[in-house]
Amino acid sequence: MAREPHTEQEHDLAVSDAAAAYIAEALMQLALDFEASHFAQIRRHYKAIASERDDDAGQLDLFREQ
Repeated sequence: MAREPHTEQEHDLAVSDAAAAYIAEALMQLALDFEASHFAQIRRHYKAIASERDDDAGQLDLFREQ
């Protein structure tokens, strides 16, 4: 089965396998560092929006705070 030719956009985004792995690793580290340094803010946000959700009496709460 012959491959279709790459579009111009796909060619501009093409990277080697090693480059893709390094970029993915760098992005993951960036995300982890960001989450670690902003954990309290992220937790407050999710806690605030959790109270806005509709409670379903039939849904078990596995992570109820004690």
